[in-house]
Amino acid sequence: MTELTHPDSNAARTMSQGKRYAGTILLSRQFIAAAILLLAGANAFAQDDDNVIKVDTDLAVFEVTVTDKTGKPVRGLSASDFRIFEGDSERPVEFFQPIKKDDERRPLSVVFALDVSGSMTPEELERLKSAMQTFIDRLGDYDSYFSIMTFAMDVKTVQPFTNRPDKLRAAFAKLGRDQDGLSTHAYDAVDAGVRMLRKNAPKVIRNRFPKRAVVVISDGFPVGDIVAPETVIERANAAESSVYSVILPSYSNVLGNKRPVLTPFEASGLIERTGGKTFYANKKDFEMLFKDLADEITGSYALAFYPSDETGAKPRDVRIESKKGFSIRQNRSTIVTK
Repeated sequence: MTELTHPDSNAARTMSQGKRYAGTILLSRQFIAAAILLLAGANAFAQDDDNVIKVDTDLAVFEVTVTDKTGKPVRGLSASDFRIFEGDSERPVEFFQPIKKDDERRPLSVVFALDVSGSMTPEELERLKSAMQTFIDRLGDYDSYFSIMTFAMDVKTVQPFTNRPDKLRAAFAKLGRDQDGLSTHAYDAVDAGVRMLRKNAPKVIRNRFPKRAVVVISDGFPVGDIVAPETVIERANAAESSVYSVILPSYSNVLGNKRPVLTPFEASGLIERTGGKTFYANKKDFEMLFKDLADEITGSYALAFYPSDETGAKPRDVRIESKKGFSIRQNRSTIVTK
């Protein structure tokens, strides 16, 4: 090979080495992230049902639900179908978890928060217990972890995270109404569920990022909460968790019982700003409602990128777009690098 004789040859060699070094750093970061996922997946396979996996990476993970013009979920997309913007700068997709088939599911970590205050009738509670059991039976496998909480005046954990059907069935059998419940601490329950996801849910299951969600089942009228909705939203975003709500029948006489009333729980922005969705129950469709909920929760993509090196407490906007013009719903819109 002919050696450079230009006066700036040393600088040229330095630049060339710098490029190779930079390329090595980028490759190393990707390799480290992949290795962490593989190791965590191996741990997940070997763990007991209630143990905790803790994996810390610099990746910023986002949940994305993609729908077409009719509102139906879109599957079969690849990383090249998305664009990620951190502020005004486009960032490369460093990790992508696809959904290639209609029957393919994401691994799950789901907290059920059930309103057991006096506003729920015994008949509603029994139908809900049956529908929730069907939901878990449909999605329950080694890759799915569930926890069950109840709330009225107090928030209680009935069952910590487990993937064992027998424990979940026993937990459902314990559920009952709080006859003396004068308050409905829905926001406190979501906050407790988010903290449980952050501290106790597996971060990675079999080399895949699980969908992390809190499913709130209530009449949508919180009363007496300690934690403010805005605080719950911030904590849910930080925990990369989405909040879904199942609103029990609450209809306005003015609307002639044709449309559900917008509840304070929905109006708080908690569902929308965490990438969740609201489902409305009536007296007949609990089973179908939870089927739709299952399709929604398991139909999201996971995308991740390395944020810029900028530090500080100021949140930075993150926007994810579909190159094919599909509608995008993401579980959070900002990140903070510490």
